[in-house]
Amino acid sequence: MADFEYVSRSDATTTTALQPPRDFSYHFSRVTLARKESQVKEFYKYFQIPGIGNLAGGLPNASLFPYDTLEAQIAQPERFEPTPNDPNSLSEKLASTSLKTPDTSASAHLTIPHLSGIKNPLQKIDLTTALQYGTAQGYPPLYSFLRQFTRENLQVNVPYLGGPEIILTCGNTDGFSKTIEAFTNPWSEERDWIRERPAILCEEFTFMNALQAATPRGVQVVPVKVDLEGMLPGGPGGLEDVLENWDESKGKRPHLMYTITIGQNPTGGTLSVQRRKEIYDICSKYDVMIIEDDPYWYLQFPSAPTLEASARGLPPPTTSAHTFDKSSGFPFLDSLVPSYLNVDTEGRVIRLDTFSKTVAPGCRLGWITAQPAIIERILRITETSTQQPSGFVQSMIAELIMGPQPSATRAQFASRSKASQPTFTGWKVDGWVRWLEGLRGVYERRMTRMCTILEAGRHQLKQGTPLKASESEWAVISKTTMYSFAWPRGGMFLWVRMHFDTHPLARCMPGPRLANALFLFMTLKPHLVLVSPGPMYSSTDQVRDERGWQYFRLCFAAETEEEVDASSTRFAAAVAKFWEIRDRRDIEDIETLGGVEGVQARQGLGMGMGWGC
Repeated sequence: MADFEYVSRSDATTTTALQPPRDFSYHFSRVTLARKESQVKEFYKYFQIPGIGNLAGGLPNASLFPYDTLEAQIAQPERFEPTPNDPNSLSEKLASTSLKTPDTSASAHLTIPHLSGIKNPLQKIDLTTALQYGTAQGYPPLYSFLRQFTRENLQVNVPYLGGPEIILTCGNTDGFSKTIEAFTNPWSEERDWIRERPAILCEEFTFMNALQAATPRGVQVVPVKVDLEGMLPGGPGGLEDVLENWDESKGKRPHLMYTITIGQNPTGGTLSVQRRKEIYDICSKYDVMIIEDDPYWYLQFPSAPTLEASARGLPPPTTSAHTFDKSSGFPFLDSLVPSYLNVDTEGRVIRLDTFSKTVAPGCRLGWITAQPAIIERILRITETSTQQPSGFVQSMIAELIMGPQPSATRAQFASRSKASQPTFTGWKVDGWVRWLEGLRGVYERRMTRMCTILEAGRHQLKQGTPLKASESEWAVISKTTMYSFAWPRGGMFLWVRMHFDTHPLARCMPGPRLANALFLFMTLKPHLVLVSPGPMYSSTDQVRDERGWQYFRLCFAAETEEEVDASSTRFAAAVAKFWEIRDRRDIEDIETLGGVEGVQARQGLGMGMGWGC
């Protein structure tokens, strides 16, 4: 259950005048500070003069574009069944809900015309404008819709004056790369003093593809301990401990933090509001900027704590309420754990959103939300790098998520000046919110199915011989834990800890070797299960060597609904079979047979499917 609630501003017991966000320009890199506004982009305002003959711009004429229309059959917002927002309303059936085949017949036809009847290119969705050079902010109708959605529905309680701004990106990896460029100077061991080396904080287990954008710039990765909820604010290895005891001989104390707070990749944890406040206060104390990567924000699973407790015979979890002033206007959005932006009194949070998990990864489209001064600097980076996301994608996504808008709304948008269009707030967002709610339902049911199957296979049960003749009528049952996990509170993954110390060969074979053998064993017949090894998500070599080898990440999103069940069952069976191995020569045989080349040669398995995230 969510650990917060919303009340109207009139019901709030205390009100504090909002202050402007702090000036963090001293954290900007030298290149970022030196960037100027693009003269070419500024020239675009002259194109809007009615009847102007454009002999200035190097723009191809739209009649030469080889696309007459873009068309697609798209899902209706109601395609997928939502799950309850309140775990107290869950029925016992949720744990065993069958995944329904979506009704693909309930679809709509989407068409992007070559030329819209609206004359102002800043006001229409058509190929003539979408496929032309555009502004770095993003395609105007899509930009204004997302800006409104962010400020009025997603981040309605941002506690600094004026609220945040947004800019469109080519997905969260692009957004992170631009943020790193904005806040770090490149550092080289051969050229620069060690005291100048920048550093970035992150969870000890994290999505390493993002951080690989930082390490080539010489940025040092600094891990922070996590628990089942997420990053730890205190204790040994916690955030305060790392910052308070920073060794200046290793470089500059970190002023950046990268964090995945919802459905954390790979652990599946979700950071509570109370934990966010504690971490934010520490970041404020040590002047750390927070980069919040939230691709799974809509995929929060309120049923997970209740179902986990029920499956393990534990009492239902307790919750505590937290009060925010304003509601999003949608019960589904209100039920979600809010962003760091909602406790960001100083303007030090940079949030990354994406369509990769809500539409498709190939869209390569997202947006950054932050205080205006930070967005302005990232805008300058965008003007001379990606310039804007794909016009094909922006136009299709705009029509998809905006859906049928009242003609009066479109006319009202069309009547506004160029300067006021980005702040237009009349768009209807109901259809997009309903799609997100149904999508959460699909993933929550998948999570429940996988967890239920793995829950049943966590232990190895053995029957032994009674020690006394008087107990001969009784069976002696031993119970060995082979793996453990927490039901994920969001996202797409289970983070499974393997208890290799209970394996029969644990005393004569190191854990990392057993972990590698089990990984290979699962890829062989009859198991044929591929999982992500924990070392792939270890933020440093030390984390990998000390703890990373103990884990596997399992994804319940990639396969078909039916295969989620089948693969989960085969995983549990493979682990049980592996725990029956008592001869180290069997491990050696697995290592010999389990190489990728050998598996492909014997079974025709290819690696065409990407790892994703």
